[in-house]
Amino acid sequence: MAKSLKIGISGPSGIQKSETIKSIINMLDEEDVSIGGMLTEPIMEDNRRVGFQVMDWQTREKAVFAHLDLNSETEIEGYGVDLDSLNEVGVKAIRNGANEEDVILVDEIGKMQVESEEFYDTVKKVLEVDKPLILTFEKKSRNPLLQEIRRRDDVRMLELTDVNKDLLPYKVLDLIKEDIKGG
Repeated sequence: MAKSLKIGISGPSGIQKSETIKSIINMLDEEDVSIGGMLTEPIMEDNRRVGFQVMDWQTREKAVFAHLDLNSETEIEGYGVDLDSLNEVGVKAIRNGANEEDVILVDEIGKMQVESEEFYDTVKKVLEVDKPLILTFEKKSRNPLLQEIRRRDDVRMLELTDVNKDLLPYKVLDLIKEDIKGG
């Protein structure tokens, strides 16, 4: 099992996990700690979420991987899901982060993402990499990958709430800095 700290950040849908992740990334950047991996962002039209895009944090390459107007064999909660886009941008970003950066980011492990066997297998592999890892997921999710992650001894679970939203990035920064210095 990997020795470096793994941080799982959960919270209800709409709590702005991705915004919190961006704060953490900016703080790590100020500490000269490089981060690589996948960021998931909502696509908004007229204050309504109509889809999701995945972004490679290092290259800033983006791809729409779920949209209400997308025709796909994979459909979840009304969104058509493009697993090829997820694999080509998101999975590649996670692998590159694991190989090239100080900290690995997987935002987010959700219902749509775990439909990709490639994503599922990649997340399992990066859990074994001896580098700090930040994962995000919806609090109520019960998919098998998340159940496995929650059972691991090396994963520190943190819940994002309206109360701790401003302080959580500082806690994560401290934990990662301590892990990097100790390792």
